[in-house]
Amino acid sequence: MALSLYVDTARWRAHQKSVIDSFPGLVPVCKGNGYGFGHERLSEEASRFGSDMLAVGTTYEAARIKDWFSGDLLVLTPFRRGEEPVPLPDRVVRSVSSVDGVHALVGARVVIECMSSMKRHGVSEQDLAQLTGAIDDVRLEGFALHLPLDRTDGSDAVEEVIAWMDRLRAARLPLHTMFVSHLRAEDLARLQQQFPQTRFRARIGTRLWLGDHDSTEYRGSVLDVTRVSKGDRFGYRQQKAASDGWLVVVAGGTSHGVGLEAPKALHGVMPRAKGVARAGLATVNRNLSPFVWAGKQRWFAEPPHMQVSILFVPSDAQEPRVGDELVAHLRHTTTQFDRLVDRQG
Repeated sequence: MALSLYVDTARWRAHQKSVIDSFPGLVPVCKGNGYGFGHERLSEEASRFGSDMLAVGTTYEAARIKDWFSGDLLVLTPFRRGEEPVPLPDRVVRSVSSVDGVHALVGARVVIECMSSMKRHGVSEQDLAQLTGAIDDVRLEGFALHLPLDRTDGSDAVEEVIAWMDRLRAARLPLHTMFVSHLRAEDLARLQQQFPQTRFRARIGTRLWLGDHDSTEYRGSVLDVTRVSKGDRFGYRQQKAASDGWLVVVAGGTSHGVGLEAPKALHGVMPRAKGVARAGLATVNRNLSPFVWAGKQRWFAEPPHMQVSILFVPSDAQEPRVGDELVAHLRHTTTQFDRLVDRQG
């Protein structure tokens, strides 16, 4: 009995292929919890479709993934002086976002991040003159631009990349490779046409692994079902049942990420109104679970436990049975499954 991730493998891989075909030279990203699939599985997938490089989030992830992926590993978190040293093979490429970082990595393979409109990290235009001499002491794999997802000011992502290409060229820095994030396929093609001597490599994670929502599905197994009547007390806090129904114990709790949700950016009146409504219900201990039974998302009977959740299913619905599986609407990047099941067709 488990929280399971079911994967329609043929469909999932067909989507991967469509993304790879649209972005020549793509660098797959495997960071965090491996987008819900795990580092080992995504390493296997990247090897299967012949990627020469895999991007990871941290040096600690690189230390684990090096045993599963034999190509180059690009660490996306920039190097900082004083960071804890992690033993890594020569095929690991470090991101650097400062001139000081370049000076500190003598002999290393590096990708230099440029400061984009994300304003997160990167070298500035004023740093470029100092970089000219500093890169002689490292093995430069290229430059990189991490771009925003939304451009609410109407600006053009391609123009932002072009502006940086012009700056780098004016500083007489090598432009053999540019790593980019959050560009459309047509944007990449436009850049490649304008700069034929530069290899543009898109670093893609979410679109590659999670772009076809219908190829994956989480399900939690029903472990126990207990009939309750209105007014019956139950659970750790001995709350009263609001009506007749069933307490349904289902696999999937806080250790799996159930009930733990990353903040979301809300746009528009309706999403904000729904957020306010959910917050109001939570103040009276009414929290909607991610589990679906008989076509409806069901309420938590009480806050989820570490390994399981307890749901309340009213008596006007079909009674769940032990062994049934409930579909769960969970966010891949915050969920840890018990088992992954490949389905062929």
